[in-house]
Amino acid sequence: MIREKVRNAVSGYAALALLLVVLAGSIYGFVDGVTGQSKGLIIGSIVAFVAGVVMMAGLFVVNPNEGRVLQLFGSYVGTVRQPGLRFANPFYSKRRLSLRVRNFESAHLKVNDIEGNPIELAAVVVWKVVDTAEACFEVDNYENYVHVQSEAALRNLATSYAYDAHDDKQMSLRGHTAEIADHLKSEIQSRLNRAGVEVLEARISHLAYAPEIASAMLQRQQAGAIVAARTRIVDGAVGMVEMALARLEENKVVTLDGERRAAMVSNLLVVLCGERAAQPVLNTGTLYQ
Repeated sequence: MIREKVRNAVSGYAALALLLVVLAGSIYGFVDGVTGQSKGLIIGSIVAFVAGVVMMAGLFVVNPNEGRVLQLFGSYVGTVRQPGLRFANPFYSKRRLSLRVRNFESAHLKVNDIEGNPIELAAVVVWKVVDTAEACFEVDNYENYVHVQSEAALRNLATSYAYDAHDDKQMSLRGHTAEIADHLKSEIQSRLNRAGVEVLEARISHLAYAPEIASAMLQRQQAGAIVAARTRIVDGAVGMVEMALARLEENKVVTLDGERRAAMVSNLLVVLCGERAAQPVLNTGTLYQ
């Protein structure tokens, strides 16, 4: 693998000043040679002027958070990262490469989760180039490579988890967003190591059931919520009935036989678990009539 080599280019300001002096001197020498009819001075001035123009091609600008990848006839020479006006061999090719933080949002992908349910999801990936040599020479187009591999990692993530879990012990896409984001980030990073790219953050930005099963899944979620709510209501009602019977026996308010005890339990559960308000019934007789 080709690794980045940081190259310290000389200051372009000193080189520019020197080249301007050479060009001005060559022009002055040419004029002086023509006036004095000196062929040697004329030829020397022309050569110096051409050389100065060629050397001017060695000047280049490096912006902040930017790198210039230098190549000489296909051979990698190094990368210049110092911002400012720089000078290098005029025959070097100088490819500009941004080192800034970038992000993109993937397309809405339609895949099946681990339970076979079709879902739609998308992700936002934040990344930057950390090795310019790998980004330039290890992959054909590193930006397209980042997009394609990120979507591939997102598809693989979706097939590894369920959209929603039936219990807290099972990890799901909807219920464990932090863990899923960490898994997605590591999955993308493992695919982009060869491209000289570092993934700073990866997070799911869109998650939904596919339209063809959305209504059925909504009914399923509603049913699950109703069952969970009913379970909690029943647990609370049973505890309240036990407490009421225990307090009645402890304070000796009334003594109930098995039949009346069962009737009281039934009535209390109806009152506590019913969806409507209880309708009171006044008993004008005795407890048994």
